[in-house]
Amino acid sequence: MAEKTSARGSRRIVIAGASGMIGTALTARLKASGDEVVSLVRRPERAQGEVRWDPAAGALDPAVLSGADAVVSLSGAPTARLPWTRAYKEVVMQSRLAVTRTIVDAIHAAQRPPAVFVSGSAVGYYGDRGNEDLAESSPRGTGFLSAVVKAWEEEAARASDATRVAFVRTGLVVGPGGAMNPLGFLAKAGLAGPIGSGRQWWPWISLRDEAAAIDHVIGSRLAGPVAFAGPTPATEAEFMRTLARLVHRPYGMPAPAFALRLALRDAADELLLGSQRMLPAALLQDGFEFRDPTIESALVEYLRAEGHRDAQR
Repeated sequence: MAEKTSARGSRRIVIAGASGMIGTALTARLKASGDEVVSLVRRPERAQGEVRWDPAAGALDPAVLSGADAVVSLSGAPTARLPWTRAYKEVVMQSRLAVTRTIVDAIHAAQRPPAVFVSGSAVGYYGDRGNEDLAESSPRGTGFLSAVVKAWEEEAARASDATRVAFVRTGLVVGPGGAMNPLGFLAKAGLAGPIGSGRQWWPWISLRDEAAAIDHVIGSRLAGPVAFAGPTPATEAEFMRTLARLVHRPYGMPAPAFALRLALRDAADELLLGSQRMLPAALLQDGFEFRDPTIESALVEYLRAEGHRDAQR
């Protein structure tokens, strides 16, 4: 176990999706604070702290969750995988529902339910909302991802009669991996530019703030939806122009909306062209402090983690 650096005492945190980008960062943070992390894995167990489960079959031993300080679910098929065929859309939906249903059923069957269930969620809940300020209380939008998030959160909410449940509606996570792989490639290749109009709002959060915010939710009393986005909103143009400048490459290669829609169909509108000016109201009101409050600081940290040593503000 990592050396304890926090006076709050060791906790036992169960994580589904611990090997992903967010899960890896969260696991490292928790272990550095002296917490015990139990990773749910679908393959045979290979290391201490791993527990095998099978969400497709609804199989998870309730004893694994019994008495846990938290269970965190970060699992689900990636929405950035393209194209969105009818079959893959079903995978996106069912992967989230199967994972969440299995965890909720195990929570209900546990002798002592975990103190909190932190369930993954997404900014797609809001749909395309232009320049509207969005927070936890904003109504749901339309589109495929909005339907996915609605069903996902409703499944997680079934556990609310047994434990505190929080849905983390996450924006674009600025860190090595995920959506930053293609965006970083475009910028480093000198191909960054306006996607569509460039005026659409891209809700973002740095990877280290994402992990810290999940940790904050675990230790708080927050329940229901919690918006995970940096406190300073940025448009696509601001995001990509800043990234291009930091890697000393030009900005200006346009990606017309009609071409994106022709190539990606509805995924273009939902992933790239849609606008969500989401603000982290609940986190700020609960006293959470962002280490990366601007898109520039988040991108500098991303490039540092990528090993891009000549990135400059």
